[in-house]
Amino acid sequence: MDVTAVIVAASRAVETGGERPLFEDVFAAEFVRAAGMSEAFPVSHAQIGLRENAENLRALARVTALRTRFLDDYFAEVPLTQVVILAAGLDTRAFRLPWPKGCTVFEIDHGSVLDFKQNVLDKADARARCDRRPVPVDLRTDWGGALVRAGFDPEQPTAWLAEGLLPFLPPTAEGRLLDRMHELSAFGSTVAVWAVAADIPGADATVRSTITDFGIDIDQVTNSEPRRDARAHLASLGWTVTESTVDELGERYGRPQRNHPATFFTARLA
Repeated sequence: MDVTAVIVAASRAVETGGERPLFEDVFAAEFVRAAGMSEAFPVSHAQIGLRENAENLRALARVTALRTRFLDDYFAEVPLTQVVILAAGLDTRAFRLPWPKGCTVFEIDHGSVLDFKQNVLDKADARARCDRRPVPVDLRTDWGGALVRAGFDPEQPTAWLAEGLLPFLPPTAEGRLLDRMHELSAFGSTVAVWAVAADIPGADATVRSTITDFGIDIDQVTNSEPRRDARAHLASLGWTVTESTVDELGERYGRPQRNHPATFFTARLA
């Protein structure tokens, strides 16, 4: 199982169990337990409190909460009926969000990841709130063809999501992914991107330290080679890009942050 996906799930479980959570993901803790990693990754504030690096873990959970809520709101604000989640991992939005009537949500990831998630969801008797269609395919291959075969309609506007994906891709793969997404996007399509590869060298020291505590070398699992800026890439293809900051989200959701460096944006093709 992808360890980074489990870390995100653990952070979502922490937020879900806290006071006045920004969202609720009742499946998050189950993923961590099913992966056999509940000892390594705290899934509650009580478990975090027992760790020496408790403050770092809380900071990681806070940022995960902001990003999750922001992207939940993104889908609510662009109520399109065709959605594609790239590198879906342990994302459960198909089960959590109030999707428009007739909405189809495609989840693209490796088959092993999707199978693991499905097994956990089946045991929890989870029911999707949309027409959910897992698409098992490697994003370095012809994922567009697999998506179309799963019923995706390139003539319909699409809401795309790339959450935490780009930093893991080499420059050429990132460029191909953005170009292919553009080719498959009808006018009116939107995309939300959380984190670009340029964020990695200057990543928040707290986040880097926390991930290191989990035995993960962030510089080994991500790719920060020089590349064309994703925002400029999409703009050159006719997308209108709107950026936000973690600090701004902290103010919006009542979770103040200070000088957090992560970059994220939404874009629209009109």
